[in-house]
Amino acid sequence: MSAVMSAADVRRSRVRLFIVTMLFLVTTVNYADRATLSIAGPALSKELHLDPVAMGYIFSAFGWSYVIAQVPGGWLLDRYGSRLVYAFSIIVWSLFTTMQGWVGFFSAGTAITVLFGLRFLVGIAEAPSFPANARIVAAWFPSNERGTASAFFNSGQYFATVIFAPLMGWIAHDYGWRYVFFVMGALGIVMGLVWIKTVYGPKEHPGVNEAEFDYIKAGGALVDLDAPKEERAPEPGSGWDHIRQLLSNRMMLGVYLGQYCINTLTYFFLTWFPVYLVKERGLSILQAGFVATLPALCGFIGGVLGGVISDAILRKTGSLTMARKIPIVGGMLLSMSIIACNYVDGQALVVGFMALAFFGKGIGALGWAVVSDTSPKEAGGVSGGLFNTFGNLSSISTPIVIGYILAATGSFNGALIFVGANALVAAFAYLVVVGKIERVVLKRSS
Repeated sequence: MSAVMSAADVRRSRVRLFIVTMLFLVTTVNYADRATLSIAGPALSKELHLDPVAMGYIFSAFGWSYVIAQVPGGWLLDRYGSRLVYAFSIIVWSLFTTMQGWVGFFSAGTAITVLFGLRFLVGIAEAPSFPANARIVAAWFPSNERGTASAFFNSGQYFATVIFAPLMGWIAHDYGWRYVFFVMGALGIVMGLVWIKTVYGPKEHPGVNEAEFDYIKAGGALVDLDAPKEERAPEPGSGWDHIRQLLSNRMMLGVYLGQYCINTLTYFFLTWFPVYLVKERGLSILQAGFVATLPALCGFIGGVLGGVISDAILRKTGSLTMARKIPIVGGMLLSMSIIACNYVDGQALVVGFMALAFFGKGIGALGWAVVSDTSPKEAGGVSGGLFNTFGNLSSISTPIVIGYILAATGSFNGALIFVGANALVAAFAYLVVVGKIERVVLKRSS
């Protein structure tokens, strides 16, 4: 029997590995574009005379629109499929990223308004990205590979810093902050064009053979999610009822709360972390770009490891609940080590505790695997959109709260306690609120 299975494995194509690699690359560019402002921020704020509160609000501009556009973005994905909506999203957000390099040509007051507006538009354009990632993973991967696949694409957020923080720091240092936006925007446009030429659903992809298709379908992959519209049989007018049912589900509410708290760590890293290194720890912007790579690399390693651990637990125990909760809760408790930075002076110790915290955050960042596991088949995009709406409320609150903490205290100590407390609440949400993790079955509206 094992010989037969081995032969089948040899015959099976591996297109799904290419698909998740594309998700990883696009997510890397996505997060690099989000982080452009944090790398350019010290020089930009100096040139435009911005105080911490003003910078906090500008950092939050992305989050306001990103949150508002989540459910409409999810609806677009369910209506038109992931491939085309995602390609349009990538190209448009990259154009708006490029345009941010032009704000320096305006007077200070106008520049602030234009910069806020462009960051707001980037948030709208990026809104479908992570719900699309979850839909594509649900369509391409069987249940026992979904945790690793989701963790792999999600780890692109850390890899973005590993690769692009030093590059953007060097560009800002040698050529000026404007060129950070120009270079990253151009790279995103290229990525969007590559996407549209290479990514398809399981039923349409020319490289998938029957053995791989049968394997992923038998394992629970939702292979019809991105089938042509006439084959998907949508339910017109049922979107609001789907939202109501998801919002009345205790499991999903716990997942939403957990993701909000987990993303607080993410948005500290994407917004205030380079500023913390420069203003609290005395590094230059070039040094901060390089130093930020170590916590990011640990987050990347933790992210991939979390998915591997989760799928290994699933295969061993058969319990999806244990497989997802153990890495999430353990990772979040480890992330609380960020508070220890308040009690050490050496830069090496600070970076070490940050690295440990983001390693834990990486292990626990399995929220999108949970979305792929739990989203109802009829509303995968809307479910992902709701999840990302709640999760990214922290993209609004985190930079603003930290801005006010800095303005009131002149120190990052309170900010790090705030971030660590959110990690604790995330662990509580999964331990106490979520309960059993299983796919939501929607009731038919009368």
